[in-house]
Amino acid sequence: MASLEALFKFYLANQTELVKLYNGKHIVLVGNQVVGAFDTMEQAYNYAESKYELGTFLIQLCTPGDEAYTQTFHSRVVFA
Repeated sequence: MASLEALFKFYLANQTELVKLYNGKHIVLVGNQVVGAFDTMEQAYNYAESKYELGTFLIQLCTPGDEAYTQTFHSRVVFA
């Protein structure tokens, strides 16, 4: 069983190829393979939760670049 971190690393390492196949889909990753591709996160979760134990799968929006898995927070706090 792959850890969530290992599944995410698999996604990053294969992102270019996965985007060619699943661009814009929410993919379910289990054991370093795609086991489903869905239009919504809810569909992906319902499928994965019904087939796999929680914590053993990763759902990732498959898009080019890093916007689907990166967040930037801005603050106007000044440290003096």
